[in-house]
Amino acid sequence: MSVEGNIGSGKSTMLKYFDKFGDVELLAEPVKEWTNVKGHNLLHKLYEDPKRWSFQFQSYVQLTRLQLLKQSTSCSVKIIERSIQNNRYCFLENARDEGSLNGEELAVLTAWYDWVNANLSIDLDLIVYLRTSPDVAHSRLKKRGRKEEAGVPLTFIESLHNSYENWLIKETQGPLPAPVLVLDADQGIESMLGIYDKFQAEIRGQKPYIAKKCAEVSG
Repeated sequence: MSVEGNIGSGKSTMLKYFDKFGDVELLAEPVKEWTNVKGHNLLHKLYEDPKRWSFQFQSYVQLTRLQLLKQSTSCSVKIIERSIQNNRYCFLENARDEGSLNGEELAVLTAWYDWVNANLSIDLDLIVYLRTSPDVAHSRLKKRGRKEEAGVPLTFIESLHNSYENWLIKETQGPLPAPVLVLDADQGIESMLGIYDKFQAEIRGQKPYIAKKCAEVSG
């Protein structure tokens, strides 16, 4: 399953909660790889000049996500911090809307994804969407103080939020790849931990989650 959400939505906190379960393997975003590609910080370059670096960054992101997904494991459950599907239907769409990917670049990345989807097993059993308001997400981003994110404006967080809503709530990209559990992630850590307690069996695949249209779970 994958955990999806805006920058600052609490994905790392969710992963830490599930680290205590022996049957779960956690696959965090490979940020270290993105910030050191033979000495080059692609993430910083992306935020600094998106039109120049979006294609290179998104190409490398798709590769590193696939490498993570295809690692062998003895655990029965993998929890992925953002999926390859997320990259295709959220980040690539957002880059197109913002104008940082041109039509030819998007066509190449889409063709790459379509081949992977048709020829490799990248299926998801469940998507957990940590749904945040842009103001809350941006406030958290500023508080955690990652140097690559220092100049990220609220407008980018708002556009990324809209891309998530289009993909997972409005389903403008077509049928979803898995049932979606929507959690109100504007809440504090203690409330979120209580929600994870409530749904840990579904998230760990011990019982099925039956998605409810447009339902959002609060603490």
